[in-house]
Amino acid sequence: MTKTFMARAAAVLGGLLLSFSALAATPAGGIMQSGTDLSDRASLQRGAKLFMNYCSGCHSLQHLRYSRMAEDLGLSEEEVMENLNFTGAAFGDPIMSSMPADQAAEWFGVAPPDLSLTVRSKLGGPDWVYTFLMSFYQDDSSALGWNNTWFPDVSMPNVLWELQGLQRPVMGQADPATGEPGIERLEIAVPGSQTPQEFQRSVRDITAFLEYAAEPIALKRYSIGVWVLVFLVFFTLLTWLLKQEYWRDVK
Repeated sequence: MTKTFMARAAAVLGGLLLSFSALAATPAGGIMQSGTDLSDRASLQRGAKLFMNYCSGCHSLQHLRYSRMAEDLGLSEEEVMENLNFTGAAFGDPIMSSMPADQAAEWFGVAPPDLSLTVRSKLGGPDWVYTFLMSFYQDDSSALGWNNTWFPDVSMPNVLWELQGLQRPVMGQADPATGEPGIERLEIAVPGSQTPQEFQRSVRDITAFLEYAAEPIALKRYSIGVWVLVFLVFFTLLTWLLKQEYWRDVK
């Protein structure tokens, strides 16, 4: 009976793991691959610049301090305070939005959330954030004039529209359930200041920065990971030699 119970438990656990793996790999709607690389310091620096210029007016990163960002991204205190600090905060302060929460709730219907842990909290991680930022389009029926295919009816305008341009939906076949035509794809109707390839890189950089902000220690963990593996290999070899020496007398 014990063997039967263990076999059934293993089967159930295996099924759950496969289900979660499939769900994470292919969320509904067609998730895009971000291609972020936390070892690319230049990408993180560009992402920090873009976030502070386009996102920090509404969103905070309350779990990340300016000083920690400078240390991790290879920036000096002067560079951070002159180019990335728009609130007059001290170098050791967390990155907070300058927008009052009550006014934000009045303007947007809800106060913009803190983005410190966004990448870690979303199924799909950085790919979710990348897809979200790529999926804004003009929508005249929305109060803000914008909508998002990945997060419909989101209370947020497309703050990157100057870079991306004006993206509009191309309607496809009608949904059998509602009779309403669905969005087949999005296309750029009015070009922005960046080419599509440049904009994809910009969104990738912002996503990479938010991935870093969600777990700053990851940069150091990756850097020491190789040395940990080297140590384990050396320790394993040392243990094997010690075992051989002990068993020589036994034999």
